[in-house]
Amino acid sequence: MAVTLADVAQACGISPSTVSRALAGSPKVRPSTREHIRRVAEQMGYAPNQIARSLSMGRTGAIGVIVPDIANPFFPPIIKAIQARAARKDTAVLLVDTDEHAGDELERARVLARQVDGLVLVSPRTPEDQLAEFVRLAPVVFVNRRVEGAACVLIENADGLQQAVQHLTALGHQRICYLAGPRRSWSNRQRRASLAAACAEFGVELSEFGPFEPQMQAGVRAADLVRASGHTAVIAYDDLIALGLMARLAEHRMRVGRDISVIGVDDSPMSGLAYPTLTSIHVPGAEAGSVAVDLLLRRLDQPGSDPAVIELETHLVIRGSTGSVRLDPLPT
Repeated sequence: MAVTLADVAQACGISPSTVSRALAGSPKVRPSTREHIRRVAEQMGYAPNQIARSLSMGRTGAIGVIVPDIANPFFPPIIKAIQARAARKDTAVLLVDTDEHAGDELERARVLARQVDGLVLVSPRTPEDQLAEFVRLAPVVFVNRRVEGAACVLIENADGLQQAVQHLTALGHQRICYLAGPRRSWSNRQRRASLAAACAEFGVELSEFGPFEPQMQAGVRAADLVRASGHTAVIAYDDLIALGLMARLAEHRMRVGRDISVIGVDDSPMSGLAYPTLTSIHVPGAEAGSVAVDLLLRRLDQPGSDPAVIELETHLVIRGSTGSVRLDPLPT
């Protein structure tokens, strides 16, 4: 038969309520007593009943995660990290993919909030004036979106983009084109602002095409615009757009890394598999997912605590898609 909390209490010679508090890490139990109870429970093979524990605390033992597009390589590392971190905390994860339909996010959140203890929203596309509604629904953590008065895990674009512009100028590039992401994307607005500041700092001309959806086909469509513009270097909103651009340029016999330089954002696994390999700005997605779970569980355990805002840094990973600027005219 399974060892019960009462069995552990009897073996320790103390009350079941004290054992329960000790195993939950309550500061009301002395550290030496907590450690003794933990050792006895481990020796006896006691496994806590998480369902009963959640019910006693008025919880479901689950959190909800909403992402715009599970097929986009930016999101799987975040999702996997959320699931792994939640599993270590004996918490289940319910995942919702809105398929880039911004209007569905709030409705999905209303349904999900009735089934979970809290929500993690990753790169939500919902308009600014509606974001407060998520906060009213349930304890929530936003990833890759700043929301005033809410817990947030932000991915700081400035460092990575500054490194990208510095890298290109060191290679002789003076005209850079940005392939913008979705118009409603908070990340796109942040990247545009950071890129404009970096180009101004290094005295580089910056142009922009877009907006584009984060899809390879968008990069294919952008390629002819880039070729006609005469820019020698391109920074794309994400790796998908960059990879689509590279594929189309190759069809036109342009050698990426020699005739033109291309940089993506995300540092997705595909960036190291492309030919040439894609120079990209590394985004700490896995770290963002783990931190988001910690923030949410802390808010559940300490409802009155102030919402924290954590910023994570990006950096440039140099590969084969960037090179010195050509001095002779591009092939036609």
